Amino acid sequence: MGRAFVFLIGFGLAVSGGISVIAYLNLITTGYSFIEYLQFIDHRFECYLVVIGMFMIWISIYFPSKSTQD
Repeated sequence: MGRAFVFLIGFGLAVSGGISVIAYLNLITTGYSFIEYLQFIDHRFECYLVVIGMFMIWISIYFPSKSTQD
């Protein structure tokens, strides 16, 4: 149950961060170069949510669970 909770929280964080990264793509149409765009999202906390969420998803899938078999 705990792994599912971590997975769902990670998924929510990854989605909200991904939406922010995609929304900031509008800066390219205002004249930012791709490098300036990457520098901009490097300083935004909500863009780090993608990385945090993906890490939580990875942990929930690949972290070994404790077996209760005797």
